[in-house]
Amino acid sequence: MEKEINPLDPENMLGYIDALDADLEKAWQLGSSLPLPELSGVEKIVIAGMGGSAIGGDLLSAYLAPSCRVPILSHRNYGLPAYAQGKGTLVICSSHSGNTEETLSSFEAALERGCQVIALCTGGSLRARAEENGQPVWIFQHVGQPRTAIPYSFGMLLALVCRLGLAQVRETELQEAFAVLREDRAQLSEASDLSANPAKRLAGQLMERNVVVFAAGELEVVARRWKTQINELAKAWAVFEGLPESNHNTLAGLEFPVSLLERTSALFLRSGLDHPRNALRLAATQQAFLMAGAGVDAVQARGQSRLAQMWSLLQFGDYLSYYLALAYGVDPTPVDALTRLKNSLAAAK
Repeated sequence: MEKEINPLDPENMLGYIDALDADLEKAWQLGSSLPLPELSGVEKIVIAGMGGSAIGGDLLSAYLAPSCRVPILSHRNYGLPAYAQGKGTLVICSSHSGNTEETLSSFEAALERGCQVIALCTGGSLRARAEENGQPVWIFQHVGQPRTAIPYSFGMLLALVCRLGLAQVRETELQEAFAVLREDRAQLSEASDLSANPAKRLAGQLMERNVVVFAAGELEVVARRWKTQINELAKAWAVFEGLPESNHNTLAGLEFPVSLLERTSALFLRSGLDHPRNALRLAATQQAFLMAGAGVDAVQARGQSRLAQMWSLLQFGDYLSYYLALAYGVDPTPVDALTRLKNSLAAAK
């Protein structure tokens, strides 16, 4: 029997969220098996991408920060920063469609500056330009919104960096991450009753609330993912903050306007691997928001490794955003506001 599709979700966004673990495993296997480009002498990696194609690079950079031998930097703009020059720079151009104009601009800049280049896409102009110029391109098959392809924009690049000898990930960590995602899905999926589903319950609590998501260290990128998923799926306002930086400014704003603070929900993403001082800061910040009259809640990462913990929180946030979309009565897939903007920019060329 085919699974019944929710009328509010005709393009089956839920199916992509349910497949996060399987897609992440596929992406790792694909990145481990595709022909390895002849790349050498890499001193830094710049991942050029936008939106849903960029967040995988952010996640990769955060995950590998404690272990990678070279810096991994995200670039969300046209062209490239001045430090991206010559063979020592590997520029990874990540575009789901292959037609993202900012990323295509970065690709051209990388060629002009003599950088090493690899393209990651499903096709489009990026694939064509890479092939025309004899540059390696890794193709993956994925039909859906770019934000649903985060397993590929992360998993394939993780395999690439490991195969280049710049970082390592143990097979046990990968298998734990896949297992944790599968285990958590049983509780977070739509079939799970409200009483047993923390993502559904939290989504209900966020209705008509201004949402701010906090996380520390390497988990800040996951807070960013929560923010963007709430924006794009639920069409709702949300922001994210990272610790310890936000302790040096954000707390000073917990006085005005009182009416806004009373309609604010602060969410704290917690991990047993947080730096001990950041763990204290998260607790103190949560208390400060509570005393200011905001709603507060915390979500604990699952798993033993950093990889499992990052992905367990990411999956929770995706389900949460989906259920919030349904609560607001909106289709979680289309992003009409972004389409209108793109059309307006295209007309202005």
